Amino acid sequence: MTIRVAVADDEAVVRMGLRALIEREADLEFTGEAGDGAGALDLLRRTRPDVLLLDIRMPGMDGVETLRAIAADPGLAGARVVVVTTFAVDEYVFAALQAGASGFVLKDNAPDELANAVRVVARGEALLSPAVTRKVIGLFARHGAEPVEGLEHLTPREREMVAWVSTGRSNEEIARELVISPDTVRTHVSRAMVKLRARDRAQLVVFAMRAGLTPPG
Repeated sequence: MTIRVAVADDEAVVRMGLRALIEREADLEFTGEAGDGAGALDLLRRTRPDVLLLDIRMPGMDGVETLRAIAADPGLAGARVVVVTTFAVDEYVFAALQAGASGFVLKDNAPDELANAVRVVARGEALLSPAVTRKVIGLFARHGAEPVEGLEHLTPREREMVAWVSTGRSNEEIARELVISPDTVRTHVSRAMVKLRARDRAQLVVFAMRAGLTPPG
């Protein structure tokens, strides 16, 4: 399946590099580029890409504001956004995750890592390394736990799986940790996503962090 990808960054040289990266991959298709947040929204509405690579810090409407505008537009509900940043973790990243980002990549990542990030997010998975996740959890912790609608409908096992997802581990890694099958993990995670109305795995991570869920032990 071809994954359609758009780019929004205020630096022309960055857009050029990302375009070259996308166009060299057989399973990726470049749909267009924008130099600011307003342009990114117009690009999404016109070209309907599967994934948007979005710079977090842009003049005018920055990446966080753009994410909020995407989340508020029902017509863009299917858009998945990978934030491209020079900062591993800061308040911008924290805000972007809350606003609906599906993952993060650093601008100096290897080309193969950037291409893989697009593929991971296009599958509906979260792109959060354990190291980044731990720091983001710390940022959420400062704000304290808060109610999450639908959490009361989760079974104890589903709550446990959501907590494990918040650590940034994949289904396979969680399965190894708990000595169960990846399919069992996948089933519980999928049911939890339906009950919480989570758009994707990244949003499930946000819900877990907001609710203060952590794995036992």
